[in-house]
Amino acid sequence: MSSAWDDLSLLLDTPDSLSLPSRGSIKEKPGFNPGEDAAALRKAIEGIGTTEKTLIDILTQRTNAQRQLICKAYKDATGKDLADALEGDTHGDFEDILVALVTPLARFDAQEVKRAIKGTGTTDRTLIEIFASRSNSQIKALSDAYLQDTGRALISDLKSDVSGDYGNALLILAEGKRDESKNMDAAKAKADAKILYEAGEKKWGTDESKFIDLLCHRSVPQLRQTLVEYKNLSGKTLQQSIESEMSGKLEDILVAVVKCVKSVPAYMAELLYNSMKGAGTTESILTRIMVSRSEIDMMDIKTEYKKMFGSSLYTAIESETAGDYRQTLLKLCGPD
Repeated sequence: MSSAWDDLSLLLDTPDSLSLPSRGSIKEKPGFNPGEDAAALRKAIEGIGTTEKTLIDILTQRTNAQRQLICKAYKDATGKDLADALEGDTHGDFEDILVALVTPLARFDAQEVKRAIKGTGTTDRTLIEIFASRSNSQIKALSDAYLQDTGRALISDLKSDVSGDYGNALLILAEGKRDESKNMDAAKAKADAKILYEAGEKKWGTDESKFIDLLCHRSVPQLRQTLVEYKNLSGKTLQQSIESEMSGKLEDILVAVVKCVKSVPAYMAELLYNSMKGAGTTESILTRIMVSRSEIDMMDIKTEYKKMFGSSLYTAIESETAGDYRQTLLKLCGPD
């Protein structure tokens, strides 16, 4: 089955999502006054009946950095954490998204990872989404926040939680040591494509370690060229080969890496689509992506969403969610 992911024709000319300047839907508010915002939030929270509209308007129309200043002003004025005040005053998905908005981004990522690791059964799709799509500096910030919050090293917690080839791939990504140079060596890309072809399609039984090593270490420009060379060599895309040669969580993580090499915004658009299709919406995924990408590449995610699914992300959110939660998501999305 052909998909949006099989077309490599424009790949080498597309900006690399891991190093894009801000393409977010949320911009700094000019004339920003944290004290005023904190006072308005306090009034909205402490008044009789919470004024949800005030909460939404303020928290979705400020950058995360500005929200941190509001949190500080709120704490100075009330002695309470804004996150705690919001938790006491709102509930459900609306509470979750507001608390996420006032959390520093790296800490929010760390909390999502922590939640994915603990409890019975690891939520691997959360781990795959985060570690396949974040840059080295984002992963470092996440690891620092994780250590600060838990007193434990992220890598050691992951080690006791994942295993096998999938575990190896995830741990390499979680170390945040992907080559980030912008240079591309065409001869190396050809050689890498050949290594992958011989380790997979051409061989009886697959040598997974070669796939893991190359896909989790090489730079994005280098891997993009390798994807093109691979298709020239084998007639199939690397993603198609991975899907036919592997299964389970290893297949999931390597396909996610390949998709993020091609386009993080398209990968996020697909996850958003899947979180809303069918019966019931997976709010945790929707909240995480809308909050964590709102200042990074939400504009590109909306473009890719429209391209891949023929309708707008805004319309999808409008029809699949409700109430204050929906209003918050729509503000983060921004109009078409």
